[in-house]
Amino acid sequence: AFMDVLTEPLYILPDCSIFSCRPVQGFCFPFFTPTGRRSYASEIDQIGSKAVLITGCDSGFGFSLAKHLHSKGFIVFAGCLFKDKGEAGSQELDNMKSERMRTIQLNVCNSQETERAVEHVGASLKDPQKGLWGLVNNAGVSTFGDIEFTSMETYKEVAEVNLWGTVQTTKAFLPLIRRAKGRVVNISSMMGRMGSPARSSYCITKFGVEAFSDCLRYEMHPQGVKVCVVEPGNFIGATNLYTPERIKAIAEKMWKEIPEIVRKDYGRKYFDEQIAKMESYCNSGSPDTSPVINSITHALTSSSPYARYHPMDYYWWLRVQIMTHMPAAISDRIYIY
Repeated sequence: AFMDVLTEPLYILPDCSIFSCRPVQGFCFPFFTPTGRRSYASEIDQIGSKAVLITGCDSGFGFSLAKHLHSKGFIVFAGCLFKDKGEAGSQELDNMKSERMRTIQLNVCNSQETERAVEHVGASLKDPQKGLWGLVNNAGVSTFGDIEFTSMETYKEVAEVNLWGTVQTTKAFLPLIRRAKGRVVNISSMMGRMGSPARSSYCITKFGVEAFSDCLRYEMHPQGVKVCVVEPGNFIGATNLYTPERIKAIAEKMWKEIPEIVRKDYGRKYFDEQIAKMESYCNSGSPDTSPVINSITHALTSSSPYARYHPMDYYWWLRVQIMTHMPAAISDRIYIY
């Protein structure tokens, strides 16, 4: 981002931290609109001939995005963790009976499945030499819990999917992406820009995705490949990531695994209060995924995509800006202490 600052004139909008000037079509000041729209440039040509791979299409963002990009005319390779089990997400996509919708078995943590996916996609492309236009690293998992409540096993499990799965899948598909001079879109989170109590295992992985994406963007610029990061706010209500039953199950397992000395020092009352806070957070999430889907679509279709997209409501946007730009003594006092 700072390289852009040195070479392009700047303007400031309230939904981003650093911007370079781009072709403006109907400039829109976000505070005066309900969705905080940004001025979007023209779309790429020949969408119908371009192929995109999306990970994590069993449900949530990935499932919705696969259907949306198909409707836009893309050839969609929908990576599904549970395709081999015939579960609902992959089955519904298969039932579309479309030549442009192709589900594939893909566990981003499994190197053999990743290699098979690369071979399958390469063999399915009309002209492999022209490559794969887009890769959307969407697959992810999440959990919660104070640092002293979270086991090392849990830290490693979350990182294996969210961070190392993203790195492994990107490295595997980059040769095809480079041939197309295409796009890599990594799904991060507002939690990749700011820490939060009880979310350390998730924040660590998303901070890692942000760093990986920046390094990849710098390296891929000479290759003509665009790398974008999408940082959703709280969309738990739309993705069903946390149901009351799932929160209860995580809490029960966590309490059993907490060392005895930690249980004794904190007490069950404090533990239950933290679980209640998580339940409240989950119930407050937006039920509409369209801001996220639209951001990813723009990253794949715009002739001038943004380095970062921030599909979140104004409360979370403002909180991110304050926590990333203000002194910690101020931001901590406002949001943490």
